[in-house]
Parts: sequence; structure tokens; C-alpha cells
Amino acid sequence: MKIKIKLDEMMARRKIRLNELAEKVGITEANLSILKNGKARAIRFSTLEELCKALECQPGDLIEYEME
Repeated sequence: MKIKIKLDEMMARRKIRLNELAEKVGITEANLSILKNGKARAIRFSTLEELCKALECQPGDLIEYEME
């Protein structure tokens, strides 16, 4: 099982930079970078909600389950 975070793809579509998104969401650029690069082991629902608000998307636009 592998869960892929597609944050970088959505950021590119919305033409938003990491520092701008971090400010809107209220988390550090370092933590957002960890999430963006797929290194995060977990994400809070509150953070996911704020990301969806800032990027005007659904959770499924940011998270994908890859079958092996």
C-alpha cells in the first residue's frame, strides 16, 4: 500500500508557492515541504481541511492510494 500526496501538482495548477501556501494554511514551510515531498507519516484533518480551503479542492485531489 502506498499513499501518494499530490500537493505539488495542485500547487502548480493553482500557481501558488510553498511559502504563500504555508502562510495561508498556518504551518511552517518546513512541515509543508515534508508533506509535499511525501516524507510525512501523518496529516491532521485540520491541516488537510486548511489545505483544501486554500487550494479550493477536495481531499481526494491531494491524496491518492496507489495499488501495488
